[in-house]
Amino acid sequence: MTKLDFVDTHVHFYDMQHPELFYAHWQPDVVHPTLGTRTRELGERNFVAEDYIALTRNTNVTKAVHVQAAIGSKDPVKETEWLQEAADRTGFPRGIVAYADLREPDVDDMLARHAEYPLLRGIRDFSYGDYLTVPEFHRGFALLEKYNLSANMSVQWQEMEKLRDLAGKFPNIKMLVDHTGLPAERNDEYFAKWKQGMVTAAKPDNTVCKISGLGMSDNDWTVDSIRPFVLHCIEIFGVDRCIFGTNWPVDSLFSGYDDIVDAYTEIISDFSEDEQIAMFSRNSELLYNI
Repeated sequence: MTKLDFVDTHVHFYDMQHPELFYAHWQPDVVHPTLGTRTRELGERNFVAEDYIALTRNTNVTKAVHVQAAIGSKDPVKETEWLQEAADRTGFPRGIVAYADLREPDVDDMLARHAEYPLLRGIRDFSYGDYLTVPEFHRGFALLEKYNLSANMSVQWQEMEKLRDLAGKFPNIKMLVDHTGLPAERNDEYFAKWKQGMVTAAKPDNTVCKISGLGMSDNDWTVDSIRPFVLHCIEIFGVDRCIFGTNWPVDSLFSGYDDIVDAYTEIISDFSEDEQIAMFSRNSELLYNI
């Protein structure tokens, strides 16, 4: 199997002892909405840039993008500062997707503080409720264009029409459908609904599909079990609007790192070499300017 250079677009680093960062999903008493108590295993150790470099030293990983992990921290900019320091020290990550609540009235100030760090590339707003259509969210969302930032969107099939409309309203902002549209079940009825939702999400030219996180709802996944999800995304978004990520170390609960990358490699092996390179590295490098 040919090893393609791989840009991992979804990794998390964390230091559970950091005095200013808090990781709500990995606390010893948490029950995660998707993974239950399993995320507690992640909080039993740290996973920092040096750990990721050691893990991937003998692989084909060339660059990585960090997606915010310090959920519940008093000041989200502290995570961006910590990651920038790690990158200056180690070369990883090469891009940072930070956290901001885009509905907050002073979110412009927070985005400006995040943007002081040169590796900032995007924002993930882990919002709740029916937020995609509210004016307060749209006001903050519009600011992403001012700072040339992409938006990581954690949305499921039920919300894809609202996501499509949001993308249409802000055509100059790249929107990433995180974790393959977060499929929550593995049955034919759900798969049909997920497929249609992804068709809807793919309609605006400024949406991008991040193929990642498929282990979270398919803990015993195989190449064949995730293949239909991967190939459907590529079919409807097109080769130039698909990127890959490992969701590491969350997906370490379900497989080894090489298992994920090798599965992606096998699934797209029938595409041309240029198309494979686009999905494994070039699209991500262009999207994140890394």
